[in-house]
Amino acid sequence: MFTLSQIVAELGGELIGEDAAVRAVAPAARAQAGEITFLANPKYRSEAERSAASAVIVSPDMAEHFPERSLIVAADPYLYFAKTARLFHPADAARAGVHPSAVIEPSARVPASCEIGAHVYIGENTVLGERCRILANAVVERDCTLGDDVVLHPNVTVYHGCTLGNRVELHSGCVIGADGFGLAFDGGGWLKIPQTGGVSLGDDVEIGANTTVDRGAMSDTAIGRGSKLDNQIQIAHNCRIGEHTVIASCTGVSGSVSIGSYCVIGGGVGTVGHIEIADKTTIGGGTSVTHSIRESGTHYAGIYPMQPYKEWTKNAVLLKRLNEMYRKIKELEAQSDGVAE
Repeated sequence: MFTLSQIVAELGGELIGEDAAVRAVAPAARAQAGEITFLANPKYRSEAERSAASAVIVSPDMAEHFPERSLIVAADPYLYFAKTARLFHPADAARAGVHPSAVIEPSARVPASCEIGAHVYIGENTVLGERCRILANAVVERDCTLGDDVVLHPNVTVYHGCTLGNRVELHSGCVIGADGFGLAFDGGGWLKIPQTGGVSLGDDVEIGANTTVDRGAMSDTAIGRGSKLDNQIQIAHNCRIGEHTVIASCTGVSGSVSIGSYCVIGGGVGTVGHIEIADKTTIGGGTSVTHSIRESGTHYAGIYPMQPYKEWTKNAVLLKRLNEMYRKIKELEAQSDGVAE
């Protein structure tokens, strides 16, 4: 339970109206007394106005539309909502101790502040930072280094020789450091190329359930600080992803692709290998990225071929009318043939 004044004291913003105690955040349509909601998009204003919430987080230009309501005014209501939600739902702290069923190799270093769950395995020469939470059935193989406050959810596997920064969080089923898909054809079959690199994850990286990041062939596959990957993504060997890039589910990134910082990549995107994607690129869901994008700040979309977003939207409108245009062309051709006769 927090009062609005306590929230403002913690997060900033301006309190307008009466102070009130709130116990949770909730969407406007379902919020009840004792809860706080937010208005990020003006088209949902009427929904927020009708809400039974005790308070609404709004932008400065929306405040006048909520007379006699308790408000927190913030420049970015959605970001403020996210921060408020974190106040009500802080991350679980490590419960120091090692479950009796866990196996920790004698050469591994595990600080007393760490939480080691049931049936966890920690390999030889692996080093954990302070307050790590390694939960049930997770495996961290030999020669790995984990920073402080790392969380490995149940059934995560981190292969040998990988490096995780501070506050990295890996969700269930995530596999870090499996062999990359490196093969050479010898005339009769495929010869596997040893994958001798590792995976390096920067501070505050979060990776979703059942996502896989393959180890590099000779140097590390790397994901930069603050980047967030959704569920069921494949990052192939030798890829490099910059800082604060977000990638949605079911995307597949081929080998040796370099993705810049602050990129936004939608779900179901696929890339060819050995290309570069510039900083601050946005790629719409389902796009096939067939060539490098070297201009920063661009927006691409389209299943095939990939196009600049504005061009793609125009073509998409025309595509919906393709059958109509075809019939019109056939009518004009028929009229033209009649005139010629």
